[in-house]
Amino acid sequence: MTTTSRRRFLAGTGAAVAVAALPDAAEEAAPASSAASATRVAPGAPQYADLIRGVNQRWLGTPDEVWVARSAEDVVAAVGSAVRLGKRVAVRSGGHCFEDFAASSDVRVLIDLSGLDTVEYDPARRAFAVGAGATLGEVYAKLFKGWGVTIPGGSCPTVGIGGHIAGGGYGPLNRLHGLTVDHLHAVEIVFAGRDGRARRVVATRETGDPNRELWWAHTGGGGGNFGVVTRYWFRSEHASGTNSCTLLPTPPAELLVATVLWPWDRLDERAFVRLVRNYTGWFAATNAVGSPSAHVYAHLATFHASGGAVAMNVQLDATTPDPDRQLDEFLAAANEGVGAPSQTVQRTRLPWLMGTQWSGFADRPTGKRIKGKSAMHRGALTERAAAAMYRNLTRVDYTHPGSGVLIAPYGGKVTAVAPTATASVHRDCAVTLLYVSEWTDPAQDDVHIDFQRRLYRDVYAETGGVPVPGAETGGAYVNYADVDLLDPAWNTSGVAWSELYYRDAYARLRRVKSRWDPDQVFRHRMSVEPGGAR
Repeated sequence: MTTTSRRRFLAGTGAAVAVAALPDAAEEAAPASSAASATRVAPGAPQYADLIRGVNQRWLGTPDEVWVARSAEDVVAAVGSAVRLGKRVAVRSGGHCFEDFAASSDVRVLIDLSGLDTVEYDPARRAFAVGAGATLGEVYAKLFKGWGVTIPGGSCPTVGIGGHIAGGGYGPLNRLHGLTVDHLHAVEIVFAGRDGRARRVVATRETGDPNRELWWAHTGGGGGNFGVVTRYWFRSEHASGTNSCTLLPTPPAELLVATVLWPWDRLDERAFVRLVRNYTGWFAATNAVGSPSAHVYAHLATFHASGGAVAMNVQLDATTPDPDRQLDEFLAAANEGVGAPSQTVQRTRLPWLMGTQWSGFADRPTGKRIKGKSAMHRGALTERAAAAMYRNLTRVDYTHPGSGVLIAPYGGKVTAVAPTATASVHRDCAVTLLYVSEWTDPAQDDVHIDFQRRLYRDVYAETGGVPVPGAETGGAYVNYADVDLLDPAWNTSGVAWSELYYRDAYARLRRVKSRWDPDQVFRHRMSVEPGGAR
């Protein structure tokens, strides 16, 4: 394995607050033995310096206290205390937010959910209950080892499930099994009512549930908007019976994985554009539900030329007929007409769980600083867009291998669900692009942020510097938060950030906000605003 391998490039006081029932949203009953038991950490405590930091070291909070929750009742107590004292509250699950939503200077109470990490089967709901503080790696391991099932989430094992699910959640199995929210049965949320009192409620996807709209808002509406998620329940929509081993997708027993490199010194603009268009075009052409190629996943890491190579990491179901031939055909399609020879530096078979251990962002968060952006594309990138990527990624006045674009497939089974069925509206798109820079020196913040801004603006120059929903692009992905979409200096499209993230779903999300958080207790720079009738 080389440094440009698969792993490198895969590369959110104990007194309980009184609870009252809403006339139209009954509180979920708590176990009789439960009691608030959170650890409250103030400045000067030995844990404080660690607890105020997320993964992205660009943002360092200064809250008056951090509540390390061990139960939903702890979260009720924390929210109630913050509201009663008039203090701004925020929540952190895995801490991977690209912006300062949990570390803003006006956040005075931070709720840490890392202690809510249980993964268990709930026979009463016939669903798997997962604490919002569990990481994806923990969830995959516990679901698979215990029941042989999984959810089709992301490839970064350190990401917290709390925000990942709320934003829609996609990953290497989404072409086979859809988004994570397509398997979301229920969600437990702590919110603040109109009277300021904290409450805990469960909302399900059941059509007769009076709280169903709150469930819907957590299927792509983003984190930090409506309350604090404390627990998710997962069961595939059409799963039946009581056999827990059949209620979620079964992953492939074995994967065929490969890492392929194209050295930058062999890629001119024509070759690079052809490679990007081949890759994105292949996934667009195999985007239909039931495609025999739906089990093929690959992401293309096009990082700055100073890193030495463009890398593609591939995985496919090794239990399908002749997987080696399928891999060869996919690689041939990616290489067609490129003219620059590729190098396969890894090609092996792995059992599924071992194959999920792809390194993600900041697996060792030792001062890593991150700027991210995103775009959803309906089909192959245009020649103009790919050429703009090439020009920026080969700039000689900027040499940083940690900056570039990670392109991944998005469609397949994702397209089988109506765009209004969940708040994840980009189901008509075939690929998603993560524009990202990672660095460690604070003195270089402006340099790397400026590079990302200019790269992004150049790729989408024809639509005001952002991926406006239209014939070619479908908007942006809410889990890759980017406050530049608010800035008319970088978004000259006249299209609001909310349309880029939510398209036609925003009006409905505003109505949910009006019912469940009308006073905007839960807010950040890009939070859903109340509006419309309840």
